[in-house]
Amino acid sequence: MLLSQLFTVIILGLIQGLSEWLPISSTAHLKIAEYFLGFSATPLFNVFLHIGTLGVVIFYFRRDIKIILTDLVHGDFHSEYGRFIPLIIVASIPTGIIGILYDFYLGDNYQTFLIMGITFLIGATLLFLSRYGKEDQSKISYRRALIMGAAQGAASFPGLSRSGSTISSGLLQNVKREMVFKFSFLLSIPAVIGDLAVEAYHERGSFTQGVGVSSINLAIALVFTVIAGYFAITLVKRLVLTKKFHYFAAYTFSLGIALILMALLLGY
Repeated sequence: MLLSQLFTVIILGLIQGLSEWLPISSTAHLKIAEYFLGFSATPLFNVFLHIGTLGVVIFYFRRDIKIILTDLVHGDFHSEYGRFIPLIIVASIPTGIIGILYDFYLGDNYQTFLIMGITFLIGATLLFLSRYGKEDQSKISYRRALIMGAAQGAASFPGLSRSGSTISSGLLQNVKREMVFKFSFLLSIPAVIGDLAVEAYHERGSFTQGVGVSSINLAIALVFTVIAGYFAITLVKRLVLTKKFHYFAAYTFSLGIALILMALLLGY
């Protein structure tokens, strides 16, 4: 039983770490994994794993964050990093609005295999089209930031990836790849914090159930989440900069088709 639980939490930790930052949708992959593993993660367990992936992105971009915070303290919003502050604020508005509307009006009702399959196909299309960005814009305007923020909000739907949506929408607006990569991940930080806050609020009465696993297994799951998350961000950066980010479209398209077929055959 203990070995079975250990295997399960390692798998979930790896999936959370990889799929949170790869353009393949962590929510959908965790739902699929829990279905086939026969494991139902408690809200507190999910919060712990999300804290792990949040910590990874903060650590990875720690130098950028330090410069941004320094510019914020000095009120410098015109430097290279200072410009990120108002852009992130502007982009976070549509992210928050779409995320809240999804949470209150759709939520768990739109986490079936059929819905996830359809959204995977939409995400695959965005990923494939991102290869055609012209990269003739070195800066992100407020309009482009709004669009990227809206794309991040749309990733509330399982099957649409946060990084896939924001990076693809940035590339499709012809912004240079390095800028899109950096802004996309920095933009994800307040969004993930917001997601954690909303989940903690909704599930506050369920936290007394515990994490559903032993403390040792939880620690092991966190370690695998952190390692996988760091690897995922590094891989995304390499693929974005080498113009291979759209390669993930083949995987998400295939998974989308498979989920739709499973929904039709299994009725899930």
